[in-house]
Amino acid sequence: MAEQSKPKGPDLTRGVPVGDVADGGMVGGHVGDDAVLLARRGDELFAIGATCSHYGGPLAEGLIVGDTVRCPWHHACFSLRTGEAVAAPAFNPMPCWRVEKRNGTAFVREKIEPAGKARSSSAKPERVVIVGGGAAGFAAAEMLRREGFAGSVTLISSDEAAPYDRPNCSKDYLAGNAPEEWIPLRPPEFYKDQSIDLELRSDVTGIDAKERQVTLASGRSVPFDKLLLATGAEPVRLNIAGADQPHVRVLRSLADSRAIIAKAKAARRAVVIGASFIGLEVAAALRAREIEVHVLAPERRPLERVLGREFGDVVRAIHEQHGVVFHLEETATAIDGGNVKLKGGTTLPADLVVVGIGVRPRVQLAERAGLKIDRGVAVNEYLETSVPGIFAAGDIARWPDPHTGENLRIEHWVVAERQGQTAARNILGQRQRFSEVPFFWSQHYDVPINYIGHAETWDDLDIEGNIESRDCLVRYRRNGKVLAVASIFRDVDNLKEEAAMKRAGLVGSAARAPASR
Repeated sequence: MAEQSKPKGPDLTRGVPVGDVADGGMVGGHVGDDAVLLARRGDELFAIGATCSHYGGPLAEGLIVGDTVRCPWHHACFSLRTGEAVAAPAFNPMPCWRVEKRNGTAFVREKIEPAGKARSSSAKPERVVIVGGGAAGFAAAEMLRREGFAGSVTLISSDEAAPYDRPNCSKDYLAGNAPEEWIPLRPPEFYKDQSIDLELRSDVTGIDAKERQVTLASGRSVPFDKLLLATGAEPVRLNIAGADQPHVRVLRSLADSRAIIAKAKAARRAVVIGASFIGLEVAAALRAREIEVHVLAPERRPLERVLGREFGDVVRAIHEQHGVVFHLEETATAIDGGNVKLKGGTTLPADLVVVGIGVRPRVQLAERAGLKIDRGVAVNEYLETSVPGIFAAGDIARWPDPHTGENLRIEHWVVAERQGQTAARNILGQRQRFSEVPFFWSQHYDVPINYIGHAETWDDLDIEGNIESRDCLVRYRRNGKVLAVASIFRDVDNLKEEAAMKRAGLVGSAARAPASR
């Protein structure tokens, strides 16, 4: 997926003075044709591939945290010792090289072969079933095998496509800038090679927690020892006359994205209903296809509820500079053929209408199974539901967040992937608390927005830099505590804020943990 950078910097095989690599610092160079990063942590030196395996981000511009390096673009995390992708969105490991220190100079030597993990013992569950083939479901299946689990893994998905990179469905892929090969999270042979039974176009209609089996729409039952629910969310549908017409689309799946692309080929004018992140990314993608775009939303400014007034004004200005026309504090009352009628009396012609007005968690299956529901599926810090042995992750899971002290349910791609990874480890009995700081990114033309934490409400924000100049870090506080940070082109600062937030959350979590017996 990532294109390797052309080697730059010093030839690390010839040596670099150790003093030139600060503690916690990095030096970019190369070994032959490979771009390599030389990193230092205390007296230890590590050599690791310099280009993130997710989307090619430059790791040298990222941040070292402990014995890991974090990518500045999408916060993928790699072990400096092994190259393992220890936290999504990256799954592919990074290559590593041996480092030799001699007479105050560090020399990068031969490449290190990755060490495989031992197969799990028979004491672990023999049959794991995962319901949902999105971010959390795929990440869990991949992590089970990476951790050496040798039992059966069944991944049941209602989607027609094998797990894919959903964020791209509203970004480069929709805009026509991403090739098809970027979309699958793994090639088809991965599932066969890893003995993952991937069942597509399959709906689970029931869970029998006592008998430990799920029932498919076909009537077939699949037994399990441990179960992960990762059923995700579904788009909220527009409930007005004409919303069921073929040119009115939602965007959730790869099939949805492809349907919009097909409609866009003959469209001249599009109306996007909803100024959400998805709605605005769709607007940007359609503008890249040179389609006239109007955005319709009830709020006063886009994204104000999430990012605040100042940020919202700049986001609107960015889109207007690219030709998007906003109709704010307005709602659609009907779609009459190729016309969208507004409450204020205006009519907007549209060959294509895309509705982005939010999603709802798919909790019906969990509810019918008798699991505790709390505006989502309630889980503990290990992502286990009210029924032992049944876990939940991703858009449906409401978990106790160690940083805010609140129970959160968040619809972010990276959060879902990382929860899937944590759930897999806990299915194997590792008892790992989910303590990751929520993170998402959004792309608006050439302007990326990185957001960490979660601030449903805040009473104060401070702006470091200048939002209008597209160089800023914005902190959202409640009662003096930083709950979230949004940034534009302040990648390292964003990573530092994330690391500080996680440290604080871990300390708070330890303080709240019950005494061991």
